[in-house]
Amino acid sequence: MKHHALPLLMAATLAAPALAKDPPPAAPPRPPSPGANHSPRAPLWSYDGDNGPTKWSEVDPKFRLCQSGKRQSPIDIETQTVERGGLKPIMFNYAAGPLTLVNGNNTIQVNFTTSGGARLDGLEYKLVQMVFHAPSEEKIDGIATPISAQLIHRAGDTRTAVVAIRFKLGKENKALKPIFERLPKTDAFNETIESFNPADILPANPAYFTYMGSLTSPPCTEDVKWFVMRQTVDISFRQLSAFKERYKSNSRPSQPVSGRRVQEYIEEQ
Repeated sequence: MKHHALPLLMAATLAAPALAKDPPPAAPPRPPSPGANHSPRAPLWSYDGDNGPTKWSEVDPKFRLCQSGKRQSPIDIETQTVERGGLKPIMFNYAAGPLTLVNGNNTIQVNFTTSGGARLDGLEYKLVQMVFHAPSEEKIDGIATPISAQLIHRAGDTRTAVVAIRFKLGKENKALKPIFERLPKTDAFNETIESFNPADILPANPAYFTYMGSLTSPPCTEDVKWFVMRQTVDISFRQLSAFKERYKSNSRPSQPVSGRRVQEYIEEQ
């Protein structure tokens, strides 16, 4: 089934001085984009040194959750302790569409506009962005993969969900070729790819882990729903090397689970 985005209609308001009312409360701010640290005025943070992960909360007061938050991401998923049963498969409704590549300073940032979305935990989300981390921030039983993609989804202005796809060394990933051939060589980088279908990088097996977490980069906003795909997808050594040559290591260390519920969906046979 194809899903088409409907245009948003802004209702005009008629104002009369005699009938003036207090303006409605402002909508909650939209969560920032993961990996976005490309504004010249943005507080600088990094993945090592004095502004590394253990110091993020000191870079800016808005980043305090990076230190004080109790539901931070990523986590190391222990398969022996996860809950099984009671979950439904993710209904991906991705579609081919244009995307924009931006240098996010710490990673390549892929911005989507018309690439569909997914039904996650019973709610319809729109795919808005994808970022990469090497090595993967997501660990399963203590093991990270060489690189992962995090697909960021939004529902309205306040709900954020992330689907994480982990990659292992193997064959060239043809679906990622248009992106990895255009990795930015300068800070001021903005390029459009006419057609890309996110469905082409999904693993064949729909099994996933899910838990409540946060953005993995400042400001480390919480109440983010995570879906970590269990099966890995191939990427070539050449593709991985191209990314690491440009971005080095850009992964946040695992954060305490702190008693959070971690569930696993396994397809019924």
